[in-house]
Amino acid sequence: MQLEVLTTKPPAEARLTPVLFIHGAWHGAWCWSEHFLPYFAQRNYICHALSLRAHGNSEDRKRLRWARLADYVADVDQVVSQLEKPPVLVGHSMGGLIVQKYLETHKMPAAVLLAPAPPTGVLPTTLRILRRHPLAFVKANLTLSLYPIIGSPGLTREAFFSEDMPQELVDSYFARMQDESYLAFLGMLGLELPRLKKVETPLLVLGAAKDTMFYPSEVEATAHAYNTRAEIFPNMAHDMMLEAGWQSVADRIISWLEKQGL
Repeated sequence: MQLEVLTTKPPAEARLTPVLFIHGAWHGAWCWSEHFLPYFAQRNYICHALSLRAHGNSEDRKRLRWARLADYVADVDQVVSQLEKPPVLVGHSMGGLIVQKYLETHKMPAAVLLAPAPPTGVLPTTLRILRRHPLAFVKANLTLSLYPIIGSPGLTREAFFSEDMPQELVDSYFARMQDESYLAFLGMLGLELPRLKKVETPLLVLGAAKDTMFYPSEVEATAHAYNTRAEIFPNMAHDMMLEAGWQSVADRIISWLEKQGL
């Protein structure tokens, strides 16, 4: 599988452990290149961000509808196997659930779940979308396409960004959004949920107080399921790597990694 992988290297001697960023639904590797890749590289991490199959500039775009979570996990495994050392995994939203699935069978140096899809599934989020936007929800299910859920700048802002995000930035990010696999959605709904007891990797779980996709209480429940505590950032929405407070999120991840000796 030809996968797009964006790599940013530090200007000085690199730390021993690289970082691999995994995006969420409707996104691609581009969402990490805006801030996180250069910022982490400046702090001496070799950084990689992949676009999952049928996302960004990765191949198989025509088969997006049939991609399963297991396929996305295989994409992560492919990239990890090509790196010189096992990386820290940072997964956002659906990417957070992909990381959880990957960690069932792989113990990594550490992992960060950023506004993650819960290990119990996304039924609560699905019902919220149904209540708020029933026409978009029906269209998504009739066409087996998730794009209608975020198919306008207004819907994209509601799903991912704070009210004070400049409109020109919302428009710019919306232009890069894409459709998402309906089968992957079914996997998140309940068909491919992680087996919690198999995960042994140290986890940092971060959420956003104004997240309309996965509420802070759901992020806290995710952390509790892994016997840790979530940290919730105030005045932030779902796309924590693109929101105005992204640097505080990056700094928290870096400080935690340093405490892990990474």
